[in-house]
Amino acid sequence: MTKFYLLVIPILIGIFAGMFLAFYPDSEHESSLLTTAKLIEGGSPIMGNPNAPITILEWGDYQCTFCYKFHQNTLGQIEEDFIQTGKVKLVFKDFPLNGPDSLLASEASFCAHDQGKYWQYHDELYKNWGGERTGWVTRESLNNFATTIDLNLAEFNECLDRGKYQTKVKNIHEFGKEIGIDATPSFLVFNDEKIIKIRGNQPLEVFLKTFDEL
Repeated sequence: MTKFYLLVIPILIGIFAGMFLAFYPDSEHESSLLTTAKLIEGGSPIMGNPNAPITILEWGDYQCTFCYKFHQNTLGQIEEDFIQTGKVKLVFKDFPLNGPDSLLASEASFCAHDQGKYWQYHDELYKNWGGERTGWVTRESLNNFATTIDLNLAEFNECLDRGKYQTKVKNIHEFGKEIGIDATPSFLVFNDEKIIKIRGNQPLEVFLKTFDEL
């Protein structure tokens, strides 16, 4: 009997740990942080219909390898089948764990948002992804991306020079850590009743199953 319990206890611990990764606990502290409004607040503009019943909240880093792979391989299909059809909306929040260059790229995306081109700039960053901590994010490269999408460079650079969005990005990053985000990409997929966490660049099938559950 003792051997039986020794075998069962680790299994149960593993099951509960897996459940924690999928469903956030609804303690008073967590529920106050994880309201729909709080999760969306301060992030990117919404991609898709703001009234879509399911939200994907992506936590990403512009230098992150697996974030790049998600944008290259999976997001396009989700966008075509679910976002453009009004079933799902997407919000991006910055989690710049690869250092100052990632922070600068995130700031640049919000400077582009000042000119109404957040998603165009966001996509340009991932189109030109050059690896993690390889030095591809520079003021010159960020200006090149801005030129590609026809931003006003003087306004864009003035925004970066004065660090207009540096505190905003840092606050988003801290909020992510506070609610348990510890890797990129990470996704919180939710409706008004349930939040499901997806960690890493999972295949499309994982997202489809999650949509079904919600």
